[in-house]
Order: sequence, then C-alpha cells, then structure tokens
Amino acid sequence: MFPAHTVESAPQESRPTMQAVAKAWGGTLPDAVARLATSPELLKGFLSLSASFEQCTLDPLSREVVIMAIAVRNQCHVCVAIHTGKLRKLDADTELIAALREERPLSDERLETIRTFTLAAVATAGAVADDTLKSLLAQGYTERNALEVIMGIGTYTMSTLANRLVKAV
Repeated sequence: MFPAHTVESAPQESRPTMQAVAKAWGGTLPDAVARLATSPELLKGFLSLSASFEQCTLDPLSREVVIMAIAVRNQCHVCVAIHTGKLRKLDADTELIAALREERPLSDERLETIRTFTLAAVATAGAVADDTLKSLLAQGYTERNALEVIMGIGTYTMSTLANRLVKAV
C-alpha cells in the first residue's frame, strides 16, 4: 500500500529531504525513506529528531543501545539491520551486538543499565521506579541523559512503528 517513492513520485514537500538523504547515503535512497516520504511531516520529523538525538550528551555507544533496545522490542528488522551496522562502525563487541539483537542482558554493566532503563521507561510510560533511575545515575549517567533516553525512545518508536506499517525493507 505504501509505495517506495522516487524523488519524482514523492509528495513535493518530501523531495528536498529525500535528495539530502540520498546524497548523504552516497546516492542511495533507503527503502524506509522512500516509503515514509508519503508523509513529509513524519519523514522530516523523524530525521530532525534523529539528528537531535545524535547531538545529545549520551555517548555514541549508549545512544545505539537505546536505539537497538527499541528496534528489537518493536521488531523493526530494517532498524535492527541499520543499527547493527552503526554498532559495528563504533567497533562494538560482537557479543554486545548479539545480546542486543537477542534481548539478552549485556555483559557491560553500564550499557546494561541504560538498556534496562530504556525498557523500563517504555514499560511504565516513563514512570520508572526511583531505584531504576538511581541505578542509571550510579553508572555515571545524568538526569539530562535520562531525559535524552526518553527523546531516543520517542524518536525510534516513531521510526520503528512507521517502518513496520509501511513494510520497509
């Protein structure tokens, strides 16, 4: 039902965004972008939030743990594949990647804490237990980081649900 748009077939408002993404991806337009272009607002909104999340104070590996926790939880196979690649570019340990993909506890205590905080925030609609927040803070994360996790959850929930709806590959 949701076509994989080309720049020419997409709604006019999506075209500049699609061109920018294709340029950033070496001339390739990811299928998810081609399909999400049906809604210029969603496409621009996701890319804007994603760029903001990339600029937050969470370290890159912690950001990817948040993203993968959401992508795996929401069974977004395209997101899992893309962010597995990002983890590899960060030289993440293969066991870490496998554990994230299989929803297993992580051997790195700090990263496991942010993974469990992320999942607790989703499960409780943000009403995480004080002990869960204290555990996050005890690992060197900050209150700002806790709010950035919420931003990541929102951003990648939007992406994963949209990608599943449009059947992005």
